[in-house]
Amino acid sequence: MTTLKNDRFLRALLREPVDTTPVWMMRQAGRYLPEYRETRAKAGDFLSLCKNTELACEVTLQPLRRYDLDAAILFSDILTIPDALGLGLYFEAGEGPKFHKTIRTEQDVANLPQFNAKSDLDYVMNAVSTIRSALGGQVPLIGFSGSPWTLATYMVEGGSSKDFRFTKQMMYAQPEVLHALLDRLADAVIEYLNAQIEAGAQAVQIFDSWGGALAHREYQEFSLNYMQKIVAGLKRENEGRKVPVILFTKGGGQWLEPMIATGADALGLDWTTHLSVARQTVNGRVALQGNLDPATLYGSPASIEKAVKAMLDDAYANGEKTGYIANLGHGITQWVDPVSPKAFIDTVHEYSAKYLG
Repeated sequence: MTTLKNDRFLRALLREPVDTTPVWMMRQAGRYLPEYRETRAKAGDFLSLCKNTELACEVTLQPLRRYDLDAAILFSDILTIPDALGLGLYFEAGEGPKFHKTIRTEQDVANLPQFNAKSDLDYVMNAVSTIRSALGGQVPLIGFSGSPWTLATYMVEGGSSKDFRFTKQMMYAQPEVLHALLDRLADAVIEYLNAQIEAGAQAVQIFDSWGGALAHREYQEFSLNYMQKIVAGLKRENEGRKVPVILFTKGGGQWLEPMIATGADALGLDWTTHLSVARQTVNGRVALQGNLDPATLYGSPASIEKAVKAMLDDAYANGEKTGYIANLGHGITQWVDPVSPKAFIDTVHEYSAKYLG
C-alpha cells in the first residue's frame, strides 16, 4: 500500500486538521485542455476513451501535471450503468448523450438485465486500479457515480432533458414504476461504488446532477431516499483508512438538513448557495465542498483571485479551520482558458493559510 504524500483532501472531508484548503475541480479532465482533446482524438470518440484503460489513465493525470490539485478523479461517465443495462449509450456531436432504448413502462423495468459491476464495467475497475498505481500516492483518487434519480432521467427521457417530461409524468402518474427503477439503480450504484473502492478509489462522490429539478417533497422521496440507501450500503473503510462519501445535488442547497441525515461525510454545493450560511447550517456535522461559479474562470486572473478570496472568507467566517474543500459549483466548461484554473487553485492554497495557520 503506497503512502499518500498529500492527504489533505481526505482529512478535510473527515473534518480533521489541514495545513491549507484542499482543492480539485469537477470535470478537471476535460475539453478545456488541449492535451485532453488530442488524447480523445487518438481514442476516436468519448466512449472509446472511457473504455481504453491507458488513455483514461492519461487524461486523469493531465490536469495534475498542470495544476497543484489535491485530488484526482476517475475519468469516466455517469451513464456507464445504464449503458451496462443494455440501453445503448451513444453521443451525438453537440447534443450530448443519448440512448437507443428508453425505460417507460413497468415491463421495461422488469426486462432490465442483472447487473454485475466487476464484469459489466470491468473497464472502469481497470481504469481505477491503473490510475491509482500511476498516481504513486501523489494525491487521493476519487471514484464516482450518478445518483439513481439522475440516471433514471436519462434512461426515461432517452438523453438530456430541460423539462424531464416523461420522467415527471412517470413520477406523478405511475410512481410505483419509477420507484422500482430507482431501487434497481440504487442497488447497482452500491455495487458499482464498492467495486471502485475495492479497486483503489479512496473517496467517492454521488453526482445528483438533476435533483434540483424536483419539488421539495419529491426530492426527498425520489432522490434523497435512494442516495441514503446507497450511503448505508457502501464500504466505508479500505486499506486501513476511512473512505469518505460526498453527496452533490446541483440546486440542492435548501436541503442540507435532510442531506446530513443520509450519513454522508460531505455535501457539495453549487454556486447558488451562500457558503457561510451553509457552514452555519451544517455546524460541523459534515464537511462542505464548492462552490465557485464555473463561469468565474472566464474572468481575468485578478477577478478570479477576488472571487476565490471572497469564497474562502465565507468558508471560514464561522471560525472553523477544516471541513471545507474548495471546488467549482459544477463542472469546468470547455471554453475556459487553461491558464485560468491556476489562478483559482493557487489562490485557494495561498490565501487559506491566513485562516488555517
